[in-house]
Amino acid sequence: MKCLVTGCAGFIGSHLSEALASEGHSVLGVDCFTDYYPRRIKASNLLALRKTKRFELVEADLSSAKLPPLLRDVEYVFHLAAQPGVRASWGTSFSHYVKDNVVATQRLLEAAKHSPTIKSFVFASSSSIYGDAEAFPTPESAAPRPVSPYGTTKLAGENLCHVYFRNYSVPAVALRYFTVYGPRQRPDMAFNIFISKMTRGEEIEVYGDGEQRRDFTFVADTVAATMLASQARPGSVYNVGGGSSTSLNHVISIIESIMGKKARIKLLHGALGDVRDTSANIRRIRTDLGYKPGTTLADGLKKQVAAQLE
Repeated sequence: MKCLVTGCAGFIGSHLSEALASEGHSVLGVDCFTDYYPRRIKASNLLALRKTKRFELVEADLSSAKLPPLLRDVEYVFHLAAQPGVRASWGTSFSHYVKDNVVATQRLLEAAKHSPTIKSFVFASSSSIYGDAEAFPTPESAAPRPVSPYGTTKLAGENLCHVYFRNYSVPAVALRYFTVYGPRQRPDMAFNIFISKMTRGEEIEVYGDGEQRRDFTFVADTVAATMLASQARPGSVYNVGGGSSTSLNHVISIIESIMGKKARIKLLHGALGDVRDTSANIRRIRTDLGYKPGTTLADGLKKQVAAQLE
């Protein structure tokens, strides 16, 4: 089958593109290489993919490019392209989030409604849409109340998927990713920063008291869920979590054990837009699609540490 993967040079997108190509699918990857982090990092994410004939890269900005040609003969769309980051989404930066997360998504859906070949449109949303969730583990039925501009734009993307499914039968499925980690994690994300600074013997900064809990999801499990979602009933929404919630302090202790180093920690005030805890109820995706996270936090962290120290 022919797949379109947007954000193909990113952390999750590059892993997804590799998995699809390894299963024999043709992958058209699209990325606009924003300056959110250095281009050389995204280029390195694509090294293995560039060696296979099943992968083609197109550099394009979804908010302005001509999109119908990109969808020609495409059966499965995996829309992962987005401007990431909760803390960076405030102030004048918000316009970038609107352009890359809302306008780009609407334009892609608008193009998809005219496609005679698309069987599934999988949209990568975020647990950030829940904000301070009303229940833990949080089910998909919980009221969305994002507490950051980033979360607001991801919820807007979900709503656009629903609008185009309801009115034009675009076969959209939304996935709410819970804190993804693993090899190639973005340089602005906590685990990447912790490992890099501990390697250099530098102090690591922790927002809050470190007892905030997150549902950490290994990237290979996230990719597996994303591929399964291409077979889901259109209009569905699923949480994608790692199966348990863990404190940041416990994560640091695991990294210390793996690296054989003691972390030097500096506690800071909590950051605007950060929620206290996240925990995914994954019963729906397990029941409907057979998703089961296969990587423990300790094993996943070992893989990320090994990848960063190569």
